[in-house]
This record gives sequence, structure tokens and C-alpha cells, in this order.
Amino acid sequence: MADHPDGFKWFGEGFDGFPKILPDDCVQYMVYIIDSKLNDFNIREQLRKVLAAANALCKELLKGFIWQRDGFGLEIVHQKGHSFLQGRSNFGDSVEDEWLIVYLLRELSRQFHQCWIRVVDSDGEFLLIEAAEALPRWLNPEVADNRVWINSGKLLIVPKAQANGQCRVKALKLDDALTFIQNRASDFIHLPPLESEAFYRLQKYPSQIKNSVHHALVTIPRKLAYVLHETAAYISLAVEAFYLRDPIALRPLQARGSSQLLFPPEDFVTVSVKFTKVGYAQLKGQDFQTPMSWAGRGAKAHTMQGQIGREMGMKITCGFEMLLSDPQNKDKKSVREIKLLLEDLDAGEERLPSDDDISRWEYIQDDESWLNINFEDFDKELSGKGDQIPLGQSAGFGDRTAQDSLRKMVARFEKLLNDDDGPAEDAEDLDDMDKDDDSDSADGTASRDSQSEDGEKETHFDEDRFASMMRDMMGLAPSTAIDTATNGEDNDAILDEGEEMRKVMDGMEAELRQAGALSLDPPTIDKTFCGNDS
Repeated sequence: MADHPDGFKWFGEGFDGFPKILPDDCVQYMVYIIDSKLNDFNIREQLRKVLAAANALCKELLKGFIWQRDGFGLEIVHQKGHSFLQGRSNFGDSVEDEWLIVYLLRELSRQFHQCWIRVVDSDGEFLLIEAAEALPRWLNPEVADNRVWINSGKLLIVPKAQANGQCRVKALKLDDALTFIQNRASDFIHLPPLESEAFYRLQKYPSQIKNSVHHALVTIPRKLAYVLHETAAYISLAVEAFYLRDPIALRPLQARGSSQLLFPPEDFVTVSVKFTKVGYAQLKGQDFQTPMSWAGRGAKAHTMQGQIGREMGMKITCGFEMLLSDPQNKDKKSVREIKLLLEDLDAGEERLPSDDDISRWEYIQDDESWLNINFEDFDKELSGKGDQIPLGQSAGFGDRTAQDSLRKMVARFEKLLNDDDGPAEDAEDLDDMDKDDDSDSADGTASRDSQSEDGEKETHFDEDRFASMMRDMMGLAPSTAIDTATNGEDNDAILDEGEEMRKVMDGMEAELRQAGALSLDPPTIDKTFCGNDS
């Protein structure tokens, strides 16, 4: 029975389960130890050492860090005869969390040179997507799976297979990739430009870890202040519950009284709360009408900053209320922990912090200018003049990361439009997968060189060249490939066929004229046969 292109096997063909697809906003990572001298027991021992080092690395670098949703975590698994470390994290709306995980994995590979690491997300090999401009022509999404590995801090690519002296590109199975690592690790492709593009976002680490959090002064009930002081990371769950709220989630807050609330609006204190920047922006950007249970009972504020802190505090408290009252969240670890803390308070095993206790807590209010966009500075970034801002002064447009990313994007687009050579110069390097299967000639790419023979450029944007570039990137044959691929004999055959068709059409036209079908003056109809009464 014929093999399926994606390697999937139906029942009776050796069915081994349906393909596993990652959910949206998820990143999955695997750490293998490949050594033919080690048996499975020894490999698992080595994996435990790597796991301990990973935990120590997180403890060192992520002190005080808050994840938007899921954190970084590894566990030892055994699948299809291989023991390895595996983890999966849902990063939600914070793409920076995904790149932090890549940074941790790269640092781990530098500590253990025998580790071979794969990392993919719901888009597949996203490191190659990041480095799309520097990819070899043959490395397209159809064959990219299981070819990208991180080892000793480097990004390595499994090369094309060779058979009978010719390079052939086909999809690579995981077992084949592991076999390649074990037997031919020295044959990996290491392209510094590709690696630089793929790891571009890692340049700002580890300093970016501290820059991704935001401290703000908010006014919340004392009971909630106690919970957040115990574990600051609980804030992410509450922000998400508030941000994704629906009418059903709001029901506990619509009652007139507050006796049923876990965090009633009373006994307010002002404390410093740590957020992720994404979470803080989500919370502050939401319009929220004061619920009935809070009407007329919020903390008083006499300044604009105090009013903002009161409003943010109400949103946080309502978020925790919705989080803990939703039955769908009852099995979440953090929700169980919060409920245990509240039970200890109710049982008298713990006490609420006093004003004196709270006065010794951190009291930090970070600058919020990163939330603002100055459109003049934004225009400067688009025009490539952003670097003219004096050192030490804030541009007012996002942060340095946003500026660098925008500048890089604009530079790539300008390069695409102004490139004199274009991608057509590498047309001869196309492999079989890049050529159109409908073309019968090996000279199908020859016409690309003739598309710009006159060498004249009346405008900066050449429509024909742009179309050619797009066809190259999509792996399509040039529009003139079929014409140039036709030899002289085929041209004569086409001409003969056209002449024969013309004779047939002329004969049909003569017959129709003879029958009067093509006459513009129809014959006069005798009215005596029309049945007229006139």
C-alpha cells in the first residue's frame, strides 16, 4: 500500500495513533542524550542530572519572575524506546515567555554538550520561521520537521540525504534524526547567519527577564494582599480570569450584598503588586463597570494616582473572585493553594498582616511610559531615523525591543524591494521539490535570466521581478518556463495542430453561411401563415 506523504498509517498499515498537534500558544521542548555507549539506565541517570541543573538555572535566573500562564518545566518520559526530558508550556499572549524558554534551553545545552534539544510550537519549527531570510532554498516547511536541533549553544540543521551521489530532500522522521545524531553528528550544518537570525531575540537576555515585570501600587482588601504576598505569581491567573470574563463569570459579583464573596470590598490597604507587562496592559486597557457588590463600597481616593490604584485594585479583586468561583478552575494547582490559604485564615491558623507588617513590604511604583506610543517617534522608526535619539533619552515609543524589531522589519522590506539581484540568482540551486512537476524540461529555469536582459529600471518597483521573486519563494515554476522548455519539434507540432484546427473552423463557418445561420438580414416572413386576424 502506498505511503502517505506525512507518514500517517491507517488501520491495517501499522496504525500507531493520530498525529499530535500542539494547541495554540503552546511550546514543546525535548532534551535527548545520544550516546551509543550508554544504556537506558545510564541515560536516565544523566537526564536526572540535566533536570537538576535546569531547576537550578531557573532558580538562579527567574528569581521573582512571573509567567503569563505556564512556566518552564521538564520531566523524564519514555516513548518509542527512548528516554528523554520533555516539557510543554502555554505562554498565552506573552510571546516573550516562549523566547525565555528558548534562552533557558540554549543555556542548558551549553552546560551539557551531550544534550540535543528540539523546540517547536503550534506553528512548527518557529526558529526557522524567525530566520526565514537566511534559510537555504531547500529547507522548506515540507521537510523542516525534526531537522532543527540545539547543541552546545549552536543551532544545527540535519542536511539533505545523499543517494547515488545526488542530494534528495524528503521529510525526516524523528527516529532517523536521532540515528543521524548518533552516527553522523559531525555532518550537521551550522550556518552562523541563520543562527544569528533565529536567536536574534535572545540578545536581550538575561536582562529582559527583569524588564518583563511591572510593579504598581493598588488598593485591595487586606485578605487579598495577604494571598498575593504569599505567592506573587497568583496574579497572572486572576488577570486572565478578568480579561477573559463572560456574563456567567460575573454572576457572583452582581449580588447586592457581599456576604458570599471571598474577598469582600472592605478593610482596604495599598500595596505594591508585581505584574507581567502583558498582564498589566491587559488589565489597565479593560473598561469595567463597577459591579453591584462594590457599588458605593470602594476605597476613597483623593489623587489621580490613587484613583488609578483603586480602579486597578477593584479589577484584580474581581478577577480573583471570578477565578475561585468558577467550577472549571477547581482542579488547578494554584486555585487549590489559594483556597487552602483562605481556609487557614478562617480556621485561625494564620492571621492577616497588620498595617505595621505591610509597611515593611516592598513599596514600588514603576514608570508606565512603556505603555505610551508617540506617533512622531513611531514615524521616525518607520523612516529609519530612530537611532538619532540621544543616548540615555527615552524615545517614547514602546521599549528598545519594540524599536529594534520594527527597525529590523522595515530593513528587511526595503531590502526585498531594492535588491538588484533578487532570489532568481540562486535558481540553479533548486532541487526536485522546488520545481513544478508539470514541467517536462530541465531547462525550465533558463527564462529567468532573460527577464531582465534590457537592464533598464524605470521605477524602483519592478512588477515582473516581484512576481518572479514571489514564485521563487513559493516554489513555483516561472511563468515562461513551459514556453522556453519546448523544443523545436514540439513547436512545429503545435503549429501544425493549430493550422489543422483553423481549417476545421473555416469549413464549419462556410456551412453555417450556406445555411443562412450567419446572415445579418433574416428572410421576410409571410404573414399569411402567421395566423394574424388583421
